[in-house]
Parts: sequence; C-alpha cells; structure tokens
Amino acid sequence: MIAFIHGQIIERNEDGLVVNVNGVGYDLSCSQNTLDDSLSSDEGRFFVHTSVREDAITLFGFSTTTEKAMFLSLLKVNGVGPKMAIKILSGASMNELSRMIEMGDVKALSNLPKVGKKTAEQLILTLKGKLVLSQEEPKAPKSKIQLTLAPKFEGTRADVLSALVNLGFRPQDAERVVGDLPEDVEVQSGIRTG
Repeated sequence: MIAFIHGQIIERNEDGLVVNVNGVGYDLSCSQNTLDDSLSSDEGRFFVHTSVREDAITLFGFSTTTEKAMFLSLLKVNGVGPKMAIKILSGASMNELSRMIEMGDVKALSNLPKVGKKTAEQLILTLKGKLVLSQEEPKAPKSKIQLTLAPKFEGTRADVLSALVNLGFRPQDAERVVGDLPEDVEVQSGIRTG
C-alpha cells in the first residue's frame, strides 16, 4: 500500500490536492488543516490512506502522522466513513478535537461539519480514553505536545493491519486478526490469514 507521497503540488481545490510524482498526478482528498499546511510550499510530503470500495478507490492525504492517526480512529466509530472523517478533521485542530472527545463535549462535537448529536455521542463512546499524549510530530514545533493515538502494532504487523483495512476489513476485525499474529510475521502471510 502507499505510505506517503512526495512531489510537486500542481492543483489545490476545496476538497484536496493533486500531487505530481514523477509524472503521475495523485488526487488526494484532504482536510482543511492539510490544505492550509500545503500553502507554504509548492512541494510536499503527504501520509496516505487508501480507501477501496467496489465503486471507487480514493486516496486521503495528511500533512502529519497525527492527523492520519486521528482519521483512522474516526473510521472505527460506527456511522463515520472516510468522507465524514475528513469533514470532521476540517472542523477542528487535532488538539481541539481530542479535547472535545476527552471532555465528553457533545455540544462542541455536534457543531462540527456532518456531526449530529448521535454521532457526537458515538465519537465519545468509542474514542474517549484512547487518546494519548505524544511529542513525536515531524511538522510541529518541538516545544508543543500533540495528542495522538498510541499505535497498537509496529513493523510488519502494522503493514498487515493497514493492508487488511485497505482491503475492506473493518478496523476492529483487522486489529483482532493482527493481534493473533506473531511479531515477525511476513506481510503476505499475515494478509492471507485475514
């Protein structure tokens, strides 16, 4: 799967970017935060999540790993798909969104784009207590602390998890499969197990 894309930004629009990588233009759907980050340069590196459905393949791009981790967390919430997750990320910074979830602020979450009261409650129910502090963020000033999710898997198991989700597994089901795999599993073998 595609982990990141580095190239020249040749087009910006309200929904995302087109990035030229060696003559191939990749259309990335992005949050407003990533679009704002991209304004400082005509070249950029974007962390990618690939969404595969029977009628479309969509690339979602993120300027930071924190934003990508939050996006993947939002996908675990019942009723939240990739497009809604991007809209939610566009409505608040990572710190604001994390604070709203941790504080159980249904009213503030309900004010985000595409989020009603039931979705806000589901966000809190699913994600509260699962956000941790991290000081590792490539684009953030070193003095700032960012909120992100602690990765459950590393190395090839993380690759297997990503592949299974991209193949259409629900994130919860993919995590269960990967949790049963040995740490030194080969990616292809892990995917076949799923």
